[in-house]
Amino acid sequence: MPEINLTVNHEVGLHARPASMFVQTAAKFSSDIEVTHGEKTANAKSILAVLTLGVHKGAKIHIKAAGDDEDEALQALEELVLSNFGEG
Repeated sequence: MPEINLTVNHEVGLHARPASMFVQTAAKFSSDIEVTHGEKTANAKSILAVLTLGVHKGAKIHIKAAGDDEDEALQALEELVLSNFGEG
């Protein structure tokens, strides 16, 4: 099961539009994807679960995926976060 660690640098963290983009990206894949912040872990395909993590700007998150397209899923989520959710 591949895993990655990332820092969220978006001004609002994983809230509102960035959280929606994160969930929409995760939902494109058949793999099970989990995101962890601190002691909390959430299903990366659930907007409510992701929002409850309370990820703020500068927070570190841990993402792991399991399934047929796990590597592609992690790559897509990593690119999304590193691109600052399309805001450069």
